[in-house]
Amino acid sequence: MRYYLLTVLLLWSAIGFGQAGKVTASVSSNQVATGEQFEIIFSTTGNPESFDPPAFTGFQVVGGPNQSSSYTSVNGQTTASISVGYVLVAVKEGEYIIGPATMLFGGKAAKSNSVKMKVTKGRTVPQQQGQSAASGQGPRASAGNSSDISKQLFMRAVASKTNVYQGEQIAVTYKLYTNIGIVGNAPEKLPDFNGFWSQEIKNNQGQIDWKEEVYNGQRYHVAMLREVILFPERFGKLTLDPLIMSFVVRKKSPSNDPIEDFFGGGSYEDLTYKIKTAPVTINVKQLPEAGKPEGFGGAVGQFAIASSVDKSSLRANEALNYNLKIKGSGNLKLLNAPVVNFPADLEKYDPKINDKITETMNGVSGSREYSYLLIPRHEGNYTIEPLKFSYFNPSTQKYVTLTTGSFDLKVAKGAPGSNVTAYASGQKDIKMLAKDIAYIKTKVSDLHQTDDVFYGSVAYYTLLCLGPLLFIGAFVYRKQYRENNRDQVKVKGRNANKVAAKHLASAQKQLQGGDKKLFYQDVYKGLYQYLSDKFNIPAAELNKENISEQLNAAGIKEALINQLTETLDLCEMARYAPVSGISDQEVFDKAKNIINEIEDHA
Repeated sequence: MRYYLLTVLLLWSAIGFGQAGKVTASVSSNQVATGEQFEIIFSTTGNPESFDPPAFTGFQVVGGPNQSSSYTSVNGQTTASISVGYVLVAVKEGEYIIGPATMLFGGKAAKSNSVKMKVTKGRTVPQQQGQSAASGQGPRASAGNSSDISKQLFMRAVASKTNVYQGEQIAVTYKLYTNIGIVGNAPEKLPDFNGFWSQEIKNNQGQIDWKEEVYNGQRYHVAMLREVILFPERFGKLTLDPLIMSFVVRKKSPSNDPIEDFFGGGSYEDLTYKIKTAPVTINVKQLPEAGKPEGFGGAVGQFAIASSVDKSSLRANEALNYNLKIKGSGNLKLLNAPVVNFPADLEKYDPKINDKITETMNGVSGSREYSYLLIPRHEGNYTIEPLKFSYFNPSTQKYVTLTTGSFDLKVAKGAPGSNVTAYASGQKDIKMLAKDIAYIKTKVSDLHQTDDVFYGSVAYYTLLCLGPLLFIGAFVYRKQYRENNRDQVKVKGRNANKVAAKHLASAQKQLQGGDKKLFYQDVYKGLYQYLSDKFNIPAAELNKENISEQLNAAGIKEALINQLTETLDLCEMARYAPVSGISDQEVFDKAKNIINEIEDHA
């Protein structure tokens, strides 16, 4: 009976739960002088939904935020690494604590560590144009109407190309144009780059370089805010999300004294404006199927390849290194290790990767080297066959296949004692097994009947039959479970309400804790995530027009659609300005009721 129970127990599998990412803050130096620049970086190994920087009180922000992201895949496990960096300048001597930054993971907030800074006496730091409002040094300002200065202050996202192939690199520059005095700025929302792998280009000087440029017939002061290299990960029409920033601008107030106005006198007023870049659509073409080589791994760009071994004659059980180097320009950081067909008698270890890659606005270029450690276990002659590496060249729109050379290895007999393989005698093995396995009885006189009354009883046969029944039940359940979860779109639709409930539960906690910004952010994300999962709307197409069309097609009443649109607009506005006319609890109840009514009708 115990064998049947063991069979049933083996049918169950363990379920692992992911953990939220850990946020770490680090600085290039904990002690600086006034006027000296240093860098603070907030990094995480998770995939955050949002990022809120701390208030850099006592410091000026002269560079950043510089964002970089990378993905590493080891043995099938993919790890995302994301970092956001700022270049700061110490303003006044003293001891300061830079508070924690906050990142959101699956609706849960994770905070970084605080950083202690000691500022000694150095050079005097003037208040610079373009100083970040997050530094705590900005002036008091009132809200203004952005339409008043739309021709004097705006941002543009400029892409090097808008018609590319999947995997082809694109350079995107975010530029600020102004003809008005700026005394403060702060980022509101950084682009998410959904559908792209991104690499931030850091400004080595740590400060903004202002230039003059003529745009639409008018001369502007122009600053490069961010420079990013993007690689599209899927084909189709992808949209670059806007960069949103708030600026504090200084406008002269008219004076009642005309003489004072004539000589440049009068007072000034600081006003806050919020602006964003226009969305940029990138047309990403699918890589052509015609001529695609067998084993093509997704390399796009222009590459060269070379291979080498550090020795061609060796003994058995002696190690050698096989090096494979790929250099060129393109999606180098996204390349997977090429599959090398080594002889079966060569023991192979996972390759060590060495990158020498530079990122500029001309693209990502450099080299990636794979070093394989090989150990032949037997003497003989072996051949490492040539490796074929294929890539797609977007300039010629053709596939290119490169081939490395082959290598002949002569393996002599190993040194005595270099490979010790011991075989125990049969009698000794039997004695070892006798500790765990009983010997077979060879004499009839050794056999006897016990007084066990369980054998042959009703309970015995009941348990005997229960094992196969449980096995059949588990098999049927597993089959039904697979059928129900075969269609991932339907699965996401069924679970949409549960995912939304998690966001709303997090929003309720934020409301109880008094954090209205995170409260409205969670309600906003909960509604959008629910609509995306329920009606299978891709993230790139998740806008109010598509949402309304899908709801109308599902037979949802127009009044309910209007309530949903009003709630989304309310949540979006509440992230930037206080809400009046409705309580936070009413907003929460309204969002909850909208989801419940859609569930009842959809």
